[in-house]
Amino acid sequence: MKFQIEDVTVYFPYDHIYPEQYAYMLELKRALDAKGHCLLEMPTGTGKTIALLSLITSYVLSKPHNPVKLIYCTRTVHEMEKTLAELNLLHNYQTTHLGDRAKILAVGLSSRKNLCVNPRVLAAENRDSVDAGCRRLTASWVRAAAAANPNVPTCEFFEEYERAGSSAVLPPGVYTLQDLRAYGKKKGWCPYFLARHMVQFANVVVYSYQYLLDPKVAGIISKEMQRESVVVFDEAHNIDNVCIEALSVSVRRQTLEGARRNLNKMRQEIEKFKATDAGRLRAEYNRLVEGLAQRGNLALTDTWLSNPALPDDILKEAVPGNIRRAEHFVHVLRRLVQYLEGRLETENVEKEGPVAFVSSLNTHAGIDQKTLKFCYDRLHSLMLTLEITDTDEFLHIQTICDFATLVGTYTRGFSIIIEPFDERMPHIPDPVLQLSCHDASLAIKPVFDRFQSVVITSGTLSPIDLYPRLLNFHPVVSRSFKMSLTRDCICPMVLTRGSDQLPVSTKFDMRSDKGVVRNYGRLLVEMASIVPDGIVCFFVSYSYMDGIVNSWNENGLLKDIMQHKLVFIETQDVVETTLALDNYRKACDCGRGAIFFSVARGKVAEGIDFDRHYGRLVIMFGVPFQYTLSKILLARLEYLRDTFQIKEGDFLTFDALRQAAQCVGRVIRSKADYGMMIFADKRYSRHDKRSKLPGWILSHLRDSHLNLSTDMALHIAREFLRKMAQPYDKAGGSSSKTLLSQEDVEKMSDGNFNEMLY
Repeated sequence: MKFQIEDVTVYFPYDHIYPEQYAYMLELKRALDAKGHCLLEMPTGTGKTIALLSLITSYVLSKPHNPVKLIYCTRTVHEMEKTLAELNLLHNYQTTHLGDRAKILAVGLSSRKNLCVNPRVLAAENRDSVDAGCRRLTASWVRAAAAANPNVPTCEFFEEYERAGSSAVLPPGVYTLQDLRAYGKKKGWCPYFLARHMVQFANVVVYSYQYLLDPKVAGIISKEMQRESVVVFDEAHNIDNVCIEALSVSVRRQTLEGARRNLNKMRQEIEKFKATDAGRLRAEYNRLVEGLAQRGNLALTDTWLSNPALPDDILKEAVPGNIRRAEHFVHVLRRLVQYLEGRLETENVEKEGPVAFVSSLNTHAGIDQKTLKFCYDRLHSLMLTLEITDTDEFLHIQTICDFATLVGTYTRGFSIIIEPFDERMPHIPDPVLQLSCHDASLAIKPVFDRFQSVVITSGTLSPIDLYPRLLNFHPVVSRSFKMSLTRDCICPMVLTRGSDQLPVSTKFDMRSDKGVVRNYGRLLVEMASIVPDGIVCFFVSYSYMDGIVNSWNENGLLKDIMQHKLVFIETQDVVETTLALDNYRKACDCGRGAIFFSVARGKVAEGIDFDRHYGRLVIMFGVPFQYTLSKILLARLEYLRDTFQIKEGDFLTFDALRQAAQCVGRVIRSKADYGMMIFADKRYSRHDKRSKLPGWILSHLRDSHLNLSTDMALHIAREFLRKMAQPYDKAGGSSSKTLLSQEDVEKMSDGNFNEMLY
């Protein structure tokens, strides 16, 4: 269908549109008009992705004089493929209506591991090894050697791509990773470098968060992007954690031992070069006197990770004299590693800020702040000079230089925390030194500053007013949408006690109580007997899940559960979990039904959908608070309190409830779907906890469902399932429409649109 939103003709590839999709487009257009940032919370399963893509591509078509690029960031490769598939459908629809004028180029970009087509390189098992395998065949000096000696192996795909020169371009269209690989094989070109080259010309780019938020990667991939871009972070409820991880580094004993090995190897290489090709080292020295800005002229294959923190003005400075010569720099790194080894030999937990750490490092090892600042780039320069291609073997020294640069650059928003052992296993010495970032706004600030509109959207952004404070920005639009439903197909309940009237909770003082464990088990047995198909259970942590499943096994509850349905468990091993999920789906498909045990904050809670019969009930056992004794978390809470005036309790509750909402939101993936959600913990009945759940869950949570025991919850579940089995009108009755046709949309003026929506 096609319709007008103010001055934009929107092309929407389906015959009907949900009212909330229309409202979402309206708010999104206002943000684009204002050239500002926005926060939009839209319930899961209401077609957020297609609404975003339709509006932004139509907006560009309506205003051809100022072309806007769309940069769409997803968390996983699976989500990227899904987004590109939706975009392909939309693109086909627009070209049938508008012909060639609507043609665009849309590219998905991922790591070499997902795009490489060279079988020799792909044989490596992990991402770093694939990267190194690629460099071994494509680095500029390897190719120069191959020109002189045909026996030196190179990558035929990259050579073909280079030979094609400026004619190596992608024709317009939407390219998923699979399409890029197929196109690369057909033409004999390298899909990874082709995609990297085409990113700057594409109208739509879909890639992972890291490519914009992790400064090491963003400096290479995203520096070409123009200011007139709209950046979308989809499923962005955890965006603050992604920002923090991008700027945090942890150093263990293994890291330091690896770094020592790397330094010895480099020293041998330097000695070898001194004997055979001293001119190279001298040329590097002269280049460093002029500054580091020469990075822009490197061959595409030689660009390595960019500097994690340095602004451009520093890159034009000359490198400090004491690390210009290769052997001096290696000596400085040796002193740094030695100092860090000394710091790890501690009996107690130590915490200090970057300023104190740098001054102590200067006193004991004679390395000043400016030297630290340049470590990462100086290492990069040295590895190029020494012609090192096995970058995967040099990850340890890269980590040390990354740490050094961050410590030397930032004076606030970070802490250095040294822990002699993991508190959960105090008898095993495992010292770790962590540079932990507490301020999520540091990594995302360049994105807000550089691009005209940044859209942060997800199904769970409640309470929405906390995000602008955490990320330190001012959205022009901040809005949470409700879900318009023809029938009440969501049934949330808060279960506070078992059928014996004992309260249930995973509070620390209650979680090992036999009564609580028994009541949780009985709840699951009873529900398994009446709910058809799939049930998903989320626990607060792996250790709690192991403990409770063991107890159920000992007192025979697990056997009772297995009489009704098969049980599958998520583990920390990705392959095992994938296998368990496949078999869980098989059991649901064949009608036997199954139960899946999973963990909040785990892989399954973040990215796997349990739609239709794969999830008719979700039980959230407990409130998934973070481990509150973690030193890193405590330091972050202190920083948030002092800098942004966010109270510890508020942040912890907000964080736990967005995880809980994320877990239970897995069941509803479309409006024809139905499912129940049980929050099994007495703390959910308190208003301060409950009010932080997203509006679309709260609007279905009745007062009569707030303080239930197991037998009451059973009665409600039976009634709900009976009601859901009745036929219903999919488009909604006369009172409120939940599916709008083209005529409905055209008839709507703003006034009666609001009546229809609410």
